[in-house]
Amino acid sequence: MSRLRMIAAGVSAAALALAGVLVAAPGAHAATASFAKVQDWGSGYEARFTVRNDTSVTINSWRVEFDLPSGSTLGSYWDALLTSSGNRHSFTNRSWNGTLTAGATATFGFIVNGSGTPANCTVNGGSCTGGGSGDTQAPTVPGNLRATGTTSSSVSLAWNASTDNVGVTGYDVYRGGTIATTVTGTSATISGLNPSTAYAFSVRARDAAGNTSAQTGALNVTTASGGGNGGTPAAVNGQLRVCGVQLCNQYNRPIQLRGMSTHGIQWYAQCVNNASLDALATDWNADVLRISMYIQEGGYETNPRLFTDRVHDYIERATARGMYAIVDWHMLTPGDPNHNLARARTFFTEIAQRHKDKTNILYEVANEPNGVSWSSIKSYAEQIIPVIRAQDPDGVVLVGTRAWSSLGVSESSSETEIVNNPVNATNIMYTFHFYAASHGTTYLNTLSRAADRLPIFVTEFGTQTASGDGANDFTRAQQYLDLMATKKISWVNWNFSDDFRSGAVFNTGTCNGSSYTGTAVLKPAGVWIRDRIRTPDNFPTS
Repeated sequence: MSRLRMIAAGVSAAALALAGVLVAAPGAHAATASFAKVQDWGSGYEARFTVRNDTSVTINSWRVEFDLPSGSTLGSYWDALLTSSGNRHSFTNRSWNGTLTAGATATFGFIVNGSGTPANCTVNGGSCTGGGSGDTQAPTVPGNLRATGTTSSSVSLAWNASTDNVGVTGYDVYRGGTIATTVTGTSATISGLNPSTAYAFSVRARDAAGNTSAQTGALNVTTASGGGNGGTPAAVNGQLRVCGVQLCNQYNRPIQLRGMSTHGIQWYAQCVNNASLDALATDWNADVLRISMYIQEGGYETNPRLFTDRVHDYIERATARGMYAIVDWHMLTPGDPNHNLARARTFFTEIAQRHKDKTNILYEVANEPNGVSWSSIKSYAEQIIPVIRAQDPDGVVLVGTRAWSSLGVSESSSETEIVNNPVNATNIMYTFHFYAASHGTTYLNTLSRAADRLPIFVTEFGTQTASGDGANDFTRAQQYLDLMATKKISWVNWNFSDDFRSGAVFNTGTCNGSSYTGTAVLKPAGVWIRDRIRTPDNFPTS
């Protein structure tokens, strides 16, 4: 559906909130640049630097340089400019984040392929750890270390923030006596663990001068039993497939998945983090995360490497929490999916190749085709599905339908054009999108009829108007949910962000913090949909 977009200033603010790097002016040796791993998936990781001006005067530029060991290479990067010579890499500020007043910070991030971490780090020519600042006061010990989620292979942790006279720049998370990860926020997920095994975790804080707090007391956590992810949706249901007109699990039983879609990850990546996903998986009890990657509107076409790596990252995070992941090729304008066919081939080849051994991936190949015939959409699908099947023969593919995935209704057609001319492929479903305050009985009845003849997945809906804003029509929305429950139609709600519109579940500003659980952080639509996702799943296993 056509939706208003945020202004450029908002995009810049979102980008700034994403990363983390500290730096000082040339020759100002009290400047620091602190490194943290945001997410580690074994074969690589997302990194963040935080640059801080620890001088008493404003600086106008910064430069962070470091070496990566042999066997590790840089992938995409953001919020800085990069030059490299061999294994020496130099990041400099962008035009909008070079000026730092006294005590101010800037951040940048990048992807590393491999396990090596930066060495011989300098900021503006001085050591990244600073010097001469005179700060010897350590941060306070992090409080209330707790487990927020466990699977058979991972443990999610959270803690209360430390305080410091200058500022906390990161937290070291220990598994036993070894640092398992370093993060800038107050949560982390430790993966790669063994089932039914007890682990001891602790956390310490560090500041810009390199001072570290004492470690918290050990928190003992035992991972879940069994293979995969214990009792999570992805573990219980395993590899999905289409059986007749329904989505079935590994036991060949029809199931219904319920979950949330991100907003565009070029605008609201700051809302997709370990703490928010922990809340989605364990507080909301969601089954599925839809990863909404726009192609235009500042999305994939502007930096394919960055956005492909971001999707890889979000897939790993969803997998660690036992959720299914829908990879949403969010084409919208232009409305003909064939416009982006070459890009789609490149993207889905890499995504399917890397994640082909996972059993929790679904591929949504065209978000909302519009202004184009069903035959053109069908032609596109029949070209892109073989690209995915060449890498991942088992994954379910979701095909967008005409008129903003309304099964043609919004352009005066109906589901019959698909029934009479289906996509020539197996293990696929067709998508339907609705917004309850805009789409009444005609759309509801179309969904009901179509679900009896076609495999349907509602990959996007809202309780508001088609703009994603306006008053909520919870009565109409409940009629849709009741129908989908009866016919076991899986659904995903739009959207898991703090955008100002009523369709974003979080109150504006929530993603600047670290608390995502409960209802205090939610708008009315968020409270309503969380209650409906939290109701118990019915996943038959025999």
